[in-house]
Amino acid sequence: MNNDLPGSFNHVPVMLGECIDALGVDSRPDGVFIDCTAGGGGHSFEIARRLKGGRLISIDRDPDAVRAVSDRLACFGSTVTVVHENFVNLPAVMRDLNIARADGILMDLGVSSYQLDSAERGFSYMKDAFLDMRMDRSTGISAYDVINGYPEEDLARIFYEYGEERYASKIASLIADARSRKKIETTSELSDIVCSAYPKGYKEGHPAKRVFQAVRIEVNGELDILQDSVRNAVNALNTGGVIAVITFHSLEDRIVKKTFAELAKGCTCPPDFPVCVCGKKPVIDLTNRKPVLPSMNEQETNPRSKSAKLRSAIKI
Repeated sequence: MNNDLPGSFNHVPVMLGECIDALGVDSRPDGVFIDCTAGGGGHSFEIARRLKGGRLISIDRDPDAVRAVSDRLACFGSTVTVVHENFVNLPAVMRDLNIARADGILMDLGVSSYQLDSAERGFSYMKDAFLDMRMDRSTGISAYDVINGYPEEDLARIFYEYGEERYASKIASLIADARSRKKIETTSELSDIVCSAYPKGYKEGHPAKRVFQAVRIEVNGELDILQDSVRNAVNALNTGGVIAVITFHSLEDRIVKKTFAELAKGCTCPPDFPVCVCGKKPVIDLTNRKPVLPSMNEQETNPRSKSAKLRSAIKI
């Protein structure tokens, strides 16, 4: 069976084998699985081809991804349903499809290779394009709106909080000065401004990386919806079902780790209470205390996997 992706939407799935193992697809080929971030369809394809009597729901907020993954998974017929939606709305998707519970749910929070490599999407500081960065270009604010419309202090906060950018205030000031003369329209313009804030001879990666990450997170509300999305996914699982989440930067991982810990702990009573009065019970068991990391071989063959972390848990 051909596993190549039609058209230009190409993406190498990160920790593919580890995800399939964590979800337990091979042991539940008749189960219901949900890929909340279908992307290029790599994870979805591997889940679908293992199903025997089961069902896969592939969700993505990017219309380009939905079209590509629909083509790629068409060979599986009614086994797969592809949905254009934001994964925070998972309960509504399941309700519309008359699905009560799932046996495995995957979230791959990375930006796809296609999105990064397609200049017109405006995600990359390496390619000149209009400042967009929207996962779904049919709705919401763009990077252009953020860079040209947000107050200087808000830009500094976003760069610092979402990008952990050391020169956040200086970069925000330079942007404010530049846009007072002319709107900042392209990725190259923004990248040049960010680079100008850095000392000459800086060699620790591209200076614009953290600012572009921060703007992308703001444009798509990625961190705002993450905790609710994880909780929704856990609530949607059958007992014994698995949630698996791949993160690509520390802010995402921190939210997932904290949410998992809260769901695994249950009781929220103060430590000095002699007995529990809140009545909350643990709802998940953590599969691993520490996240699973990509192998050295994968990091060498797919450099974009280097920052990936996989956390998983079982519904109890």
